[in-house]
Amino acid sequence: MSQASELIFAPELDQPVRYIERTRNYYLGLGYDNPYIWAHFIDIPFTPLAKPLNQSVLGLITTAVPYDPANGPQGPGAPYNAAAKFYQPYQRRVKDDVDLRIAHVGVDRKNANMEDSNCWFPLAAAKRAVASGRIHELSPHFYGVPTNRSQRHTLEIDAPIILEMLKADKVDVAMLIPNCPICHQSQSLLARYLEAAGIPTVVMGAAKDIVEYCGVPRFLFSDFPLGNAAAKPHDVKSQDVNMELALSLLESAPAARTTVQSPMVWSADPAWKLDYSNLERLSAQEISRLREEAEKARITARELRLKSVGG
Repeated sequence: MSQASELIFAPELDQPVRYIERTRNYYLGLGYDNPYIWAHFIDIPFTPLAKPLNQSVLGLITTAVPYDPANGPQGPGAPYNAAAKFYQPYQRRVKDDVDLRIAHVGVDRKNANMEDSNCWFPLAAAKRAVASGRIHELSPHFYGVPTNRSQRHTLEIDAPIILEMLKADKVDVAMLIPNCPICHQSQSLLARYLEAAGIPTVVMGAAKDIVEYCGVPRFLFSDFPLGNAAAKPHDVKSQDVNMELALSLLESAPAARTTVQSPMVWSADPAWKLDYSNLERLSAQEISRLREEAEKARITARELRLKSVGG
């Protein structure tokens, strides 16, 4: 038997989802004929660690939002909820009860877990890393950056605010965890901004093409559904594995554009990768309904944004 005949290839679809292509085709199919232009850079800032992690303060940055029952359904199975969006960077104390939700962004609602927040916000894993001495301490706050389609707004308005929050808390290194496609771009832009300001970063994400197209210093890629970039649901081992991979990447990345892929597999069947924003799996009636929902969400988001600016 030849060596070649012993090779076992993975299914063709078992590769990272091309979210840029998928979302472009999706919105074209809904009737939006002005494709979104994703951020893309050649030069990437890179800041090495100034001191060991066991002497460093770690800050966590999320695109999830603190739960507010007044803003409608946000729990497991909740539909896309534009009313729960936020448009101003925020910070919350890590010592308080933390209840973050991701119903306000375009996560993979069919496959991602929307119940276990450890899937999208690795605060518990970070606390265990502190307890073990891997990290010196967490910053007193964690930080929320809005998901904004305007790249200019992210870089010129939101990123400076987050930077000042990190400086006030004496953050040495930052871990950024995005959720939806635009979340991945916003967090990538923020990572670039923080690195240029002297704060080493690592992005822990699931949309490989968006992050690498933008260009970041360090990227831990988990081939998981959007919304669950930090871990598998109800799986402490996966939380700690990804946390350690991200911390090791902070230490070992030799230069910008360093990507490490987590070895964990979401499912033995990769067919879940065909579900997200895939018009080929939708009927004409479903496409029409989604178009109406997209318009309603766009109007709601615009009203909230104007209210936020006015407030």
